[in-house]
Amino acid sequence: MRIKAICTDIDGTLLDQNREISKRTREAFAALPANFPVILASSRMPAAMTHLQKDLQRENNPIICYNGGFVIHPPKDQHSALSSTWIEAKICGKIVELARNKEIHISLYSANEWYAPQVDKWTEKEEKATKVKAGILKNAVVIDSWQREQRGAHKVMCMGEATAIQWLYGQLEQNFSSLLHLYRSKDTYIEIAPRSISKATGLELILKNYDIAMEEVMAFGDNFNDIDLLKSVGLGIAVGNAREEVKAVAKKLTANSKADGVAMAIEEHLL
Repeated sequence: MRIKAICTDIDGTLLDQNREISKRTREAFAALPANFPVILASSRMPAAMTHLQKDLQRENNPIICYNGGFVIHPPKDQHSALSSTWIEAKICGKIVELARNKEIHISLYSANEWYAPQVDKWTEKEEKATKVKAGILKNAVVIDSWQREQRGAHKVMCMGEATAIQWLYGQLEQNFSSLLHLYRSKDTYIEIAPRSISKATGLELILKNYDIAMEEVMAFGDNFNDIDLLKSVGLGIAVGNAREEVKAVAKKLTANSKADGVAMAIEEHLL
């Protein structure tokens, strides 16, 4: 099997214990040919991914944002997306209404915009992790604006204590399972995306611009939203800290993300 491209998740996969790209990982990617596509695939927004592309010297490569809901090539022009799939504004409103009177933070994301309802520990935690500053605006104001503009959310993120989030997850599953993909990245988070998209659908779309088949891609991941991706490519690799369900579908395993597992696999298979 000849590998012609890499597609990798970010959090829990590519980043080290400091939530940075380690020296060894940067060197492994730098050793690849300049025209070798390196595609970052994440639930993150574009602004939370482009600084990592710079670290990898792959600033003109495509990115798969919001788990496949917003696919950009090239990333410098964030208004010409290859694909943009929204959660309708009225559905966003129903999600917010469900969580009313619960201590649940709901952030709304569209394209390169992130709106948090207030500055709290959840806003600050995400700002620190992603190196992006939130716009502070009430959920209702954002949703009303989107309805007028016929726009929607590429991602809705609900954050709160585990018991409240578990309750909300049950309500969302009961009411919206046919429309929404509900992803528990942590027991205190629910990341919500349209049901129709995934990292794998985003990658398939990108590869139409290259003479590369899915079977010629090496992909890395650690969590539930990486399962379709790892199953769809020629060489799906789970990092050592991946969930057991992810390891079960991977063709190979590598070391923990904090031990440069992605770099180790690149060195083994490509360098």
